[in-house]
Amino acid sequence: MSQNISNDKPNEVSALDRSDSRVQHDDGIAGMVRGFFSRVRSGDLGMLPVAIGLIVISTVFSILNPVFLAPNNLVNLLFDCATVGIISLGIVCVLLLGEIDLSVGSMSGLSSAIIGVLWVNTGLPVPVAIFAALVFGALVGALYSVMYNRLGMPSFVATLAGLLALLGLQLYILGPTGSINLPYASPLVRFGQILVMPDWLSYALAFMPGLVLVVTGYLVRQRRLSVNLSAQPLSSLVIKAVVLTVIFEFAVYYLNLGRGVPYMFGLFVALAVILNYALTKTQWGRSMFAVGGNREAARRSGINVRRIYMSAFMLCSTLGALGGVLSASRLASSSQQAGTGDVNLNAIAAAVIGGTSLFGGRGSAYSALLGIIVIQAISNGLTLLNLNSSLRYMITGAVLAIAVIVDSLARRSRVSHGRA
Repeated sequence: MSQNISNDKPNEVSALDRSDSRVQHDDGIAGMVRGFFSRVRSGDLGMLPVAIGLIVISTVFSILNPVFLAPNNLVNLLFDCATVGIISLGIVCVLLLGEIDLSVGSMSGLSSAIIGVLWVNTGLPVPVAIFAALVFGALVGALYSVMYNRLGMPSFVATLAGLLALLGLQLYILGPTGSINLPYASPLVRFGQILVMPDWLSYALAFMPGLVLVVTGYLVRQRRLSVNLSAQPLSSLVIKAVVLTVIFEFAVYYLNLGRGVPYMFGLFVALAVILNYALTKTQWGRSMFAVGGNREAARRSGINVRRIYMSAFMLCSTLGALGGVLSASRLASSSQQAGTGDVNLNAIAAAVIGGTSLFGGRGSAYSALLGIIVIQAISNGLTLLNLNSSLRYMITGAVLAIAVIVDSLARRSRVSHGRA
């Protein structure tokens, strides 16, 4: 009998090996598709709604006016995306905590005014003026965090008060003239208006995401296999990297048919990548999601909740100030109109449209990237059609409402799926 048992074991092991082999084989393209639909059914839509929306918007506007998809028009669109997009990155941080900052538009306008006064009127070097604007932004964020953490003031009220105070300060320091022109030939203005990457650099940068995906995915796979955990098949990893690389390389090729990829948009993407890494790979980022998901549970687990709120508000205001600096470089001026209008609303709408939840605990730095492209695509397309700007507000409002509805339905689906 012992002999029979010993003979059966190798057969059982080999059968299990063959079964595992079949599972890993099936987990290639078929597994990716099944996993995708499973996440969608559970309410985890990710970037899918905004990607579909962007495709629909691009198709409609390109049919109505073929100039919309012309390379140089897309280059101008990317220039315009960078300023408000960087502000929206800061909004993502506070939204992850279930809070809001209504003053980022005014912060960007004040930052623009600080650049004009310190650089042009006072004669300080540009780096010093930029540094002063960013430091002031960080201090404003710290003040909001004190109001929230120590005084219990809701972020809505604190930042609304800040909106008015910062706007008044902007008007005060600009003085009766109300506008300061920046030297057109300066590096800062050239950066915001005409500087684009050389072709070789843009192609190299477009290749990097796929390479990073393969390397990091392979290392994670090896670590999981070393402790006998399930791991992503190499085939699906390579497929994702190839698809990503093809998309980015084609986008760069098409933009290079025109003026090329703007350095300012490259800075925006770089900041989005850095913020996404910080949110997903660091203790600070995990604490952000934990606090946004359940503040009390995060506090009891040992997270310094007050420090997390302070970091989010300071980062939001600092990025708002940086957006104002880039806005000044884009417009070659500091004026009373900077940061007003729809800057504030577009920054918030971009984060929400891109997929960051208003309920906190869910979002991505890339949501600001995709969201602002959607908003600027709508604005650019309507401008090409010579339509009234009122339509832009109505369409953007409708898209924002749809994004919030989708987020609410997806959240309800995740809750019901979890209960099931």
